[in-house]
Amino acid sequence: MSWIILLFILIIASVKTMNSKKPMSVSVIIPAYNEEETVANVIKTVKSLNYIDEIIVVNDGSADATEKNAIEAGATVLSHTKNRGKGAAIKTGFKNSNGDIVLFLDADLQKLVPKQVDKMIRPILNGEADVIKTKFKREAGRVTELTAKPLLNFFFPEIKFEQPLSGQFAAKRSFLKNIELEDDYGVDVGIVLDADVMGARVKEVDIGNISHTMSSLYELNIVATEVVRTIVDRANSYGRITMIDSLGKSIRMGVFGLSLTTLGFFFVFFIRIRPSYVALYLGLAIVIIGIIIAIYYVIKIIKASIKTILRPDSKSRNLKSFFYMHSPLIVSALIMFAVLFTMLGSVHVDEGKISIQPAARNLIFWKQPVENQTFDIRGPYTVDSAIENESSMIRIPEDALKTLGLNYGDNIIINRQSYLLNQPIPGEDSILRIPYNARNTLGLNVRDVISDSELRNFFKNLYAEKKLPLSTSNITVSEGMIIKNTADDAKTINIYLNNKKIGSTIGVLKEGTYTIYLDGYLYKTINIDKDKPQDTFLVTKGKNVIKIEVKGETTSNNQLPTADQGILFFFNFT
Repeated sequence: MSWIILLFILIIASVKTMNSKKPMSVSVIIPAYNEEETVANVIKTVKSLNYIDEIIVVNDGSADATEKNAIEAGATVLSHTKNRGKGAAIKTGFKNSNGDIVLFLDADLQKLVPKQVDKMIRPILNGEADVIKTKFKREAGRVTELTAKPLLNFFFPEIKFEQPLSGQFAAKRSFLKNIELEDDYGVDVGIVLDADVMGARVKEVDIGNISHTMSSLYELNIVATEVVRTIVDRANSYGRITMIDSLGKSIRMGVFGLSLTTLGFFFVFFIRIRPSYVALYLGLAIVIIGIIIAIYYVIKIIKASIKTILRPDSKSRNLKSFFYMHSPLIVSALIMFAVLFTMLGSVHVDEGKISIQPAARNLIFWKQPVENQTFDIRGPYTVDSAIENESSMIRIPEDALKTLGLNYGDNIIINRQSYLLNQPIPGEDSILRIPYNARNTLGLNVRDVISDSELRNFFKNLYAEKKLPLSTSNITVSEGMIIKNTADDAKTINIYLNNKKIGSTIGVLKEGTYTIYLDGYLYKTINIDKDKPQDTFLVTKGKNVIKIEVKGETTSNNQLPTADQGILFFFNFT
């Protein structure tokens, strides 16, 4: 039993050991330059905190007893042979420290108490922050109010610290290793800016009353100069300057215009929205807006760039600057032209229409309006099997139906079998559901993708029966047609009932014999002779007279069938 208890105790001890987290070590770095009167007191205050692992004083070329007093107070002292600046001293101390948390303290602090030091470190130890900066009540602050805050508000408006230049701050070593510390008085604000941009958790801690040795106006001028330089350098590095200058704005807006134009092209050719004209009109609107914006700002850029290149100073520097500033605009323009030329490289010109067929969708422009339509966008279509019990039906998208020149309710004959053309299932606007026997005859397989411009190639020479839209309900008229994949010279055929025009159609009339059916029976056979053209044919039933008028020259990719191919017209009185 005792062995079991002992084993249980060992397991608990091992678990506690595994779960115990090693506390973070703390280093304190104190840059000092001629601070013999205050440095010892700062060291003693820090030493009173029992969790401080090391205290490093960096003697930055002091000419007084700073080094001696720091050693006597118990700190590790590193010395520069000459004064190199606060930032350089901080960098030396950091490189020679080991703590997971590093606290930087000025050596000239007066009346510093342990509680204030603890406030600078405690939030990081508790996992509340990655960087701690301090604020405190003091009489000075001229550099902060007159230089730092105005510049920060201008370039980094998101930073709202009360005292962005307070010299006392702490940070995790993991953060400090990833930034470039300044060599001068810009080190404080540089850390704040880097932390902001890198997304580190920064907390401003109020440590109450504290006082420094008052700086002279000459010394403040040096501090202000170095702070301003650091803020401007960081603004340049992080892209804040090009965000506000006039040329940078024009370049960004030019890129925006070109990007909009490219987006518009993609809307026209690749974005699917129903009805299809929504994507077409939206895309064209985006293209027009993008072109207007791009042209306006490109003109401004050209004017500004000419002045820049022609400046009397170094031409190589001007050209280098030109490249860095203008390369985004140039690349955006190249992308836009690549997209445009890809579209134009897919142009097919047929008689009566211009068809632009990129990899996905087909943009069609009619040189002569077709049914009051000047352009449309169609395809592609994916082949799928027919639904069960629909072996004599083809479900076809509306766009594909328009390309074939047919309507829902029409019939198409494939391998001597008639197939009714019906609407697609909701949600299948790009699916062609074709029965197996028809697919086999057409040479199509399930999952084949057909572009709109290739659709007629698969259905060419097939016979179809198409209902004509009429302006009367007294009669129905269907026409036979042969689907072709190229346009040819054609005729316009007008149909009159009792001298009133009720409809018309367009088709290619070849020389030969054509049949007309009335109420299901063969009514008459007519002959088309090129040498002896006849432009009017009559069909009568009682008092009703149907006149078929052939006139006008046009083009069509549908051929009217001769007697050996099918029936020209079906007339049925209701």
